[in-house]
Amino acid sequence: MADDRVIELLQKAYSDEIETVMNYQTNAIVLDGVRAEEIKESLQQDIQEELSHAEQLGQRLKQLDAQPPGSAEFVARQDSLQPPEDSTDVLSVIEGVLDAENDAIQTYRDLIDAAEAGDDPVTEDLAVTILADEEAHRTEFRGFRKEYRND
Repeated sequence: MADDRVIELLQKAYSDEIETVMNYQTNAIVLDGVRAEEIKESLQQDIQEELSHAEQLGQRLKQLDAQPPGSAEFVARQDSLQPPEDSTDVLSVIEGVLDAENDAIQTYRDLIDAAEAGDDPVTEDLAVTILADEEAHRTEFRGFRKEYRND
């Protein structure tokens, strides 16, 4: 049977990915301005990848005889990724994305450690793969932040 900590972290990661999809979609819709277009396009591309992560995490939970959380269990945590009041405040969205990516990176690192401790190489491999994607997203948005701060 799967380690309780592994299940808990898989469920947290699943919920976080679903919340990220919602917030990326909302921000991609509400941002305005010529300078926002590249950020909106990046968010739209990342949505598909984040959905794929959620699907993979959900399937792994099922393989471990557990299940992903439903909406009744959902607790929103991404306060900094809420859409800005000023729809041209692209930098606040970039900062929110970075916060979400940093949280995801920490969750996947914790999951890797828990999976290794629980002798679960399949979950460990999944977490390593998704971690690489999240680190790539973070790098991309760090670049966006540098560009916006230099203006």
